Amino acid sequence: MGLRGEAAIVGFVELPPERFNKAAPAPFVIEQWAELAAAALRMALVERRPQPGLVHHSDRGVQYASQAYTELLKQHQAQISMSRKGNPYDNAACESFMKTLKYEEVYRTEYRDFREARSRIGEFLERVYNRKRLHSSLGYVPPAEFEQNGGAAE
Repeated sequence: MGLRGEAAIVGFVELPPERFNKAAPAPFVIEQWAELAAAALRMALVERRPQPGLVHHSDRGVQYASQAYTELLKQHQAQISMSRKGNPYDNAACESFMKTLKYEEVYRTEYRDFREARSRIGEFLERVYNRKRLHSSLGYVPPAEFEQNGGAAE
């Protein structure tokens, strides 16, 4: 019997280099959206240590507009940018990433439980998406290689 129910995946796609930073899969409970998003943001901020002036773009979800979330962004001197109402193209990079994650990992795997889902998705992100998968917008190199090359394709 595989994992049943829903899970939320919150993460951040950094442009460039299209590197997916962190995912925080957890049981889906609508009241926890804001905290789940804030937890993923905290993880990404600790790992990536962005400079002041980071542009944080998101869709218009309530979790990204919550006071706790926006205060965290302000503490790190991030510029807050949200998609225009009714314009799905503003968030195309993240939507493209989610499609890739679903088709290349999630839909192909039957997870036993949320712990396994978190582990396997994290492994996919770090070992495949960030280190092996070629990205056309980066000159057909993986994001990790793009970063190692100082933000240039070789």
